[in-house]
Amino acid sequence: MSEQIHNRESFLSSLAQKLGRNTPKTVEVPKWKHQPQWNVLKDASQDELVAVFKKQCDTIHTDVIETESKQLADVIQERVESYNGKSISTWNDKRFDRYKIFSKTEALIHTWDPRTKDNVNVAEQADIGITFCDLALAESGTVVLFSNERQGRSVSLLPKAYISLIPRSLIVPRMSQAARIIHHRNKAGEFPATCVNFISGPSNSADIEMNLVVGVHGPIKTTYVIISDL
Repeated sequence: MSEQIHNRESFLSSLAQKLGRNTPKTVEVPKWKHQPQWNVLKDASQDELVAVFKKQCDTIHTDVIETESKQLADVIQERVESYNGKSISTWNDKRFDRYKIFSKTEALIHTWDPRTKDNVNVAEQADIGITFCDLALAESGTVVLFSNERQGRSVSLLPKAYISLIPRSLIVPRMSQAARIIHHRNKAGEFPATCVNFISGPSNSADIEMNLVVGVHGPIKTTYVIISDL
């Protein structure tokens, strides 16, 4: 989906005139002399990024499981049982069938369907939401989800618990790298997302005295499943 801007100059000129200002000039993106954001975990190996990611997950109250694709069905079965899950909301993602992820669970599975209007309500009533992530940030223990018509954001935000499936190769150092990847994909016209969500563990909130409460407005429990061979 390439970006197209129509009538930009005339719109900005008209707006500036009504505000009593000069017609805006084209602004060049500055080239910063110092860019320390690229130095964080700059030389970290993939193993080191995984270690940082797992350590951060302890801080954000998130369970982490490492496995291989052939064991995913067993891992999902165990997690579903531990969350006492009777219903699962998930994305319309071919990888769920390819790796037979739900082959060992007896929970009711609802796959997001753009042709129906009940997706959000079903996700809200589901015990567990399960999606693959599109990137993960080691520094903050964050998963990045690209939503579109087949992959609704409600699946990760509304159920009582959430499980994110994380291909190991998609773990990057921090937000800087993720933003650059998103920018380049969008510039190339190949970015399929209508919404990008950054999720760091279960929902939580803190009052003015910084008393943390977990599970206020979304999933109460979260598990990240790192898949070593994807």
